[in-house]
Amino acid sequence: MAHLLHIDSSIQGDRSVSRKLTARAAGAWRQAHPDGSVRYRDLGANPIPHLDAGTGTARMIPPELRTDAQKASWTLSEELVGEIEAADTVLLGMPLYNYGAPSTVKAWVDHLIAPGLAIDTTTGKGLLGGRQFIVVATRGGSYGTGARREGWDHASAWLPHGLSKTGLEPQFVEVELTLAKSDPAMSHLVPRAEASLRIAEQQIDALWDTRSSADQQAVTVEARS
Repeated sequence: MAHLLHIDSSIQGDRSVSRKLTARAAGAWRQAHPDGSVRYRDLGANPIPHLDAGTGTARMIPPELRTDAQKASWTLSEELVGEIEAADTVLLGMPLYNYGAPSTVKAWVDHLIAPGLAIDTTTGKGLLGGRQFIVVATRGGSYGTGARREGWDHASAWLPHGLSKTGLEPQFVEVELTLAKSDPAMSHLVPRAEASLRIAEQQIDALWDTRSSADQQAVTVEARS
């Protein structure tokens, strides 16, 4: 049976663009896999504890030497890695906060860098590859080629590197200028924002579409027009 791990990280609640888009993606996945199951984790509402001096070293010492706090931290890593192992598809909503990923996403990644769980301790090979990993990345502004703050989006650049040891390889669906409608200074960018959102929606709808690749390419072209 197909299984989806759906993760949100926005703190914006119903106002969140990333949440709306991951919900759309989860709906498309369910439609394509009517007999499938879904596990949902909300990092925005229930953040994962960050690694600290009392817990982080659990990954560096033998199990028998771990303190109670270290054992609890390791157990959480086992749970998080297990959620991925059980999934055929992982879906992550990742807004851009202060030019980086939400700290809760960083904490999630830190827990996954667990030798013996997500990384083979003998070969160093990542053990979580071979599954689909969709990342819906949303940005309030524009950070692409030619933009005033080109290169300031450190979240999308960091995530593939941060997870590289695990074997997970993200496939991005990106949306920019999500603040255009709410920020008067960005009102002239609303058409670009709407186009960006429309393209992302079309990309999401095509993720598990059973139509031919030619038909899907036509959808993308139509969305960009």
